[in-house]
This record gives sequence, structure tokens and C-alpha cells, in this order.
Amino acid sequence: MGLALVAGLALVTGCTAEPVPVPPRDRPVPAGGFQLVAFDSCSEALRQLKTAAKAYVGPWGFEPSGDMRTFGRAEKAAAPAAAGSADAASKGYSGTNTHEAGADEPDLVKTDGKRIVTASHGKLYVVDPATRRLTGELDLAPGADGFGGEDGLLLHGDRALVLRRDGWAGMAKPAVPEGGARAVPGGAPMPDGIVGPQLIMVDLSGAPRIIGEYRIDGSLVDARQVGTTVRVVVRSAPRLTFPYRERATDEQRTTANREIIDNATADDWLPRYEVTAGGRTSAGRVGCERVSRPAAYSGTSLVTVLSFDLGAATLGAGDPVTVIADGDTVYSNGPRLYVANDQRWRVLPMLTGRNIAPDPRDETTEIYQFDISGAGAPRYVAAASVPGWLINQYAMSEWDGHLRVATTSGRTWGDRPNSTSSVSVLRADGTALTQVGKVTGLGKGERIYAVRFVGGTGYVVTFRQTDPLYTVDLRDPKAPKVSGELKINGYSAYLHPAGDGRLLGVGQEASDRGRVQGTQLSLFDVADPARPTRIAQHHVRQGHSEAEFDPHAFLYWPAERLVVVPLTVYDTRLPSNVALALRVGDGGFTEVGTVDHTLGTGRPGELAQIRRSLVVDGVLWTVSDAGLKATSLATMKTLGWLHTA
Repeated sequence: MGLALVAGLALVTGCTAEPVPVPPRDRPVPAGGFQLVAFDSCSEALRQLKTAAKAYVGPWGFEPSGDMRTFGRAEKAAAPAAAGSADAASKGYSGTNTHEAGADEPDLVKTDGKRIVTASHGKLYVVDPATRRLTGELDLAPGADGFGGEDGLLLHGDRALVLRRDGWAGMAKPAVPEGGARAVPGGAPMPDGIVGPQLIMVDLSGAPRIIGEYRIDGSLVDARQVGTTVRVVVRSAPRLTFPYRERATDEQRTTANREIIDNATADDWLPRYEVTAGGRTSAGRVGCERVSRPAAYSGTSLVTVLSFDLGAATLGAGDPVTVIADGDTVYSNGPRLYVANDQRWRVLPMLTGRNIAPDPRDETTEIYQFDISGAGAPRYVAAASVPGWLINQYAMSEWDGHLRVATTSGRTWGDRPNSTSSVSVLRADGTALTQVGKVTGLGKGERIYAVRFVGGTGYVVTFRQTDPLYTVDLRDPKAPKVSGELKINGYSAYLHPAGDGRLLGVGQEASDRGRVQGTQLSLFDVADPARPTRIAQHHVRQGHSEAEFDPHAFLYWPAERLVVVPLTVYDTRLPSNVALALRVGDGGFTEVGTVDHTLGTGRPGELAQIRRSLVVDGVLWTVSDAGLKATSLATMKTLGWLHTA
């Protein structure tokens, strides 16, 4: 009897037919052509995975290896209203900047207005914003903040969820699963060999304490929180080692690598996990019945969506749903979760520096849509493949039942770039996301630097030497069209709606030849989409801001019409690190002031890099690895400094 399709994935007629287990580069799937089906048995799953992987492996393994990809790219933006949720703004605190109100994103600091929680250097800190005192501190684990990158946080009530990325941090507490044969003195139980993201649930009702942990093979892609439910997206690869054979030919190496694949087991392919609670650890592995496949796949990567309830007593097994696919960009509007993957990681290393264009078959982005409106496991709804590459999660936006996707196709490098960008409009039709409309021809010879969708309008920034800001009318999904275009020097890397027909941009000023000249903030008037104009610009020479590549670092507080961005200026011997505060007026920007964080005694003149800003009850809080500073919004005077480094 065939295994049930996981979490309500719709069975497709003829699901036992042989799929097309070939690399996506050889068999691209057009929009509307994807279907996910379950395997009929674990042995059949393993057989098909091996067949697909052997077609993809080369003399050096899976090259370029999926593990070479960069995860956690700065790819998040702000909500159409305030930074953070509109609900937070109405209560007098900003939260941290998110793409969609109601779909929270992990960040290094979180607040609910009653407490501020942040993680740094392997420790979690809790601050009372009313008394401006540190009220809690917790060691998360030895070896933290290691090779795997910084921690992310999610917060609900008295629970915080710490998301630790992959890397050596995942090896901080070696041990074995229950019933294992090896134990390490002082170590907690854990399956031997798991290196991947770690989730830590912390109880904040008193002194902060760890009440549950979860670890899984792979790399953390991203996560979203709606209410008490957290969806975590993990990408994993088969745990296969392809040894270097110095004296062998490429053909011999490929043959030997295919033999390694032939000898692999399901344990080598499917992610393992372990759950720790109440001093006990249990281990498991994603079951074959929880794995589904599209029509074409390489067998070299799996994407798993996990579900956790922050209202539960502890973390469970995550109720995994796995698809044989890549995934590097996550977008959610709350009821639905999208996981997208583009192929540029595979073709750009081979083409950059050569004045040739990528094969159009390689320029595809695969998109998977899941229904996460319920509390249970995600339910797969539909999938598609669109031509081109995404800049980040802002390139996707759902509105009125339609998904809008902005992509760039073609060669963006060399003397004669032939790139162009487009916006596709998709709608779910059964198990496929079908294209119903498209705008093409944006920014010829350029690539997308920023995208922002607000209701029925899209804003797309492309750049090579000048910055066209396009306004795209998407109110009729079947007939989208470009409404207007503004050409100025430089570019915006992040766009944020500021209400009343205004749009904020943060990016780089540039010369007429496209040479960047430092951070610029722009205020655009987009009330008339046919005639977008720039009202004002604030330029900081030789400046760079983290908000240019991670909009979590961007703060817009509508109540004060205040913009705050971290800024590093390289015009002195030591970089100047500050948070720059500007007030947005009808006619432009007014500089309110700057905030800096000193590194302490023994390091005179050195300033810590400020990473985040948020507002709680009229106080601007800035966060760096050195600590947290409270600054009066009314006077910009320091009210308190909490040193954590």
C-alpha cells in the first residue's frame, strides 16, 4: 500500500509513474508545471534519489556543492505600515522591522513592549525598558556564536525561541541518543554527528532558563512566526563524503563517486534530529512517508519545514514536511508560506568573468506555496517555476490571492550586459501556480537592487550606472503595466512605505558612471504613480549601512516620522560607527542626531557597530555587541547604558 502524502499534499494522477530524476538545468519546469507527489515506499524513495544524484555527481562530488551556498542572506524588508507590526506601533513600541505585519521574523533583538530580549556572544539578555535595567542573563551553550553565525530570536509571552545557525556551534554539546553506546562526560545526550541548526526554548517568567532544545541536520534558511506557531525552514544535503583521488582521471573519480551513492542508505539522505526536554533526549529521523518530490529534481538537496508551538510546554519533534528541492528564500504573509530557490549559485561561478550569458534553462526560480493558516503541519498548495533570479524575499508579495514575483534574467556582468527584469503575477490553480500576467523589459543591462510591493502597486529599482525607480500597476493581475519611471544617480537597496504617497529608500549615491559614493537616504513622492519624484536626499560620504543589505537594521517610527539606520563612515583612521536619526518632513529630512556605543576602557576612541534600533514608550533603544543604550526621542540625550560585552 502506498504511503500517504504528507500533511495533505494532494495526490497526483499516476503518482507511481517514474519521475524525471535529472538536474533542474536539464529539465526546467515552466510556471504551472510543478506537482509534488509522495514516494510509494522507502526503498523506492532511496532508489530514485540515488538515480537522480548519480546523474548530477561529477569528479569532485556535487559541484558546485549545495553546501557552498551562502545562507541567511540579508533579504528581509519592512511592512507596508510601520516598522514591525501596526499593532505594536499602536501600543507604543516598534518591534523590529518585518516584511509583513503578523508574520514575525527572527532577529537578534525582540521586544513586546514589556521586555527587550537580545542574544549576543552565546548569551541571552533580558532588559526591563521601564527601569532600564538588566533583569536576566542566560548562558545558551558553550561554543556558541561560533562558525555558524549569529543567533536569531522569536518572542511570545514568557517564551523566547533562540535559533542558532549551522556550523561548529551545532557541535557544542557532544553526546549520543538514548540507547547509544558512547557518552561524553559533562555532555548532554545528542545523536552523534548532527551538525546543523539548534533551537532553544527559553522560559522568561522568572530568571531565564532553558526548557527545551531541538537540533537537526542541515542549514537554517529562515523562519516565520504567526501567533504562537513558528515555522522553521531547513535545507539539508545527503551526508556523503567524496574523497579526493589525486592520481585518478575525472572519469574514474566520477565512477567512484557514483559507487559511493550506490552504497548510501536512507540514513545518509534524510535529516536526523534530536529533542531534549526535562533532562532527557530522544532522537529521530524524517521518515520517507514525510518526503515528497517535484517532477524534476537533482537529489542533492532537501527542504524541510518544521512547526513548533511556543505555547506548548516544550519543543516537540517539529512535525516535519520535506520536499526534494533547494530553498534559500522564505516569504510569508501569515496564512501562506513560500519557499523559493534560484539556480544562480550553480551557474554564476562558472560564468562570472566570462563575457557570456547563462543558459536560459539555468535562470529559473522554483517557488513552493504552503498553507500555514492552521496550527498543524504546513499543507502544500501549489508550486511554480519562473524565469530569472530573486534579489531577496521582497521580490515576492501576495495580494488579493495573487503572488507577484520580481526577477532579473540574463548576464549582469561584463562589457555588454544583456540583463532585463520583469514582474510575474501568479495565481494558484489546483497544484500549480499559474502565470496570469507579466511585465517585462525593466532595466535593460541592469539588475534589480530593491523591490517593494504595496497593495496594487509595485516599486522596482534597477541599477548599473543610474537608478530607474519603476512604478508598476498591478491592480489588474491579467494586465500589469509600468506606470512611471524615475532616473537618478545611485540606487536604493531597500524601500519602505512612509504613508501619504511617500516612499523611503536607503542605498548608495553614485557618480554619473555608477561609482558608489556613500550611503544615501531618499524620500520619494509616489502619490502619482505616473510621475514619481525624489523630494529629498541625505548623503553621507564614504558611508555604509547594514540596512542596505539587511532591512532588520532599518527603523521607521511613524508616530515621530523618525528614520534610524546604523551607519559606518570610513573617512577617518578608525571607522565611525553610529546610529543616524532623521525626521521626515513634508519637504525632506532633518537630522535629529546620532547615537554611538563606546567599547569601554582600554579601547579609547573605538565605537561598537550598532546593529539594531527600536522604540519603546518614547525611548530609542540601540543595540550593538557591546550593549544596549536608551536615548530620549525628545532630546536625543542618553538615559541609560547597559554594557553586555
